[in-house]
Amino acid sequence: MKTILNKITVALIMLVITINFSSCNATKNANNKQKGSVIGAAGGAVLGGVLGNNLGKGGKGTEGALIGGVLGTGIGLLLGNRMDKQAQQIESEIPGAKVERIEDNIIITFDENSGVYFATADKFLNVKSQETLDKLARVIKEYPDTYIFVEGHTDNVGSAASNLKLSQERANSVTRYLDYNKGIDRGRITTSWFGETQPVYDNSSSYGREKNRRVNITIKPNEKMIQDSRNN
Repeated sequence: MKTILNKITVALIMLVITINFSSCNATKNANNKQKGSVIGAAGGAVLGGVLGNNLGKGGKGTEGALIGGVLGTGIGLLLGNRMDKQAQQIESEIPGAKVERIEDNIIITFDENSGVYFATADKFLNVKSQETLDKLARVIKEYPDTYIFVEGHTDNVGSAASNLKLSQERANSVTRYLDYNKGIDRGRITTSWFGETQPVYDNSSSYGREKNRRVNITIKPNEKMIQDSRNN
């Protein structure tokens, strides 16, 4: 009986993985990092089942490990699908933005045509930045079960201390705009700042400094979304 149950359970695992891999947008439209996390989750479930089969002989460890593997994979794929949908909407609303799905997070990097950038020593949002945040806020409101992480950065013009303060002011400008102007719940937003310590381009050129005067935004699922994924 156990042998039959084990075979059925293994077959179910393979069926679930096959269906999800053939239909999941996260696999079809993913970048390499995203594919790696999806494949890794599925592979981990199979490996967990194999280990459970070897370690659980003589008891119910086999069924528990296999079923746990299936549930774990389902939760990961369901979360991934929900976050994929949100990421795709952001890409559609803001075509110039670079949107990456890494694990269950959405990492948004804006370019000079669509993003949130600042003039030298400036902490205020320009019109273009506000337009970008308006588009982003529309998508964020559709997905209330997520957290938003706002990070402020600067170039290396000026002292490290002044740049740290400036990056804080830039991040706060974005947070305030999303909160007061767009009605995003302040409790969903975490604000941090890094001054000149995390450049993405070479500060030796004006182009590089312009790229480094930025605010990055990361979107992550909150506990409710995670729990809903477990229950569905």
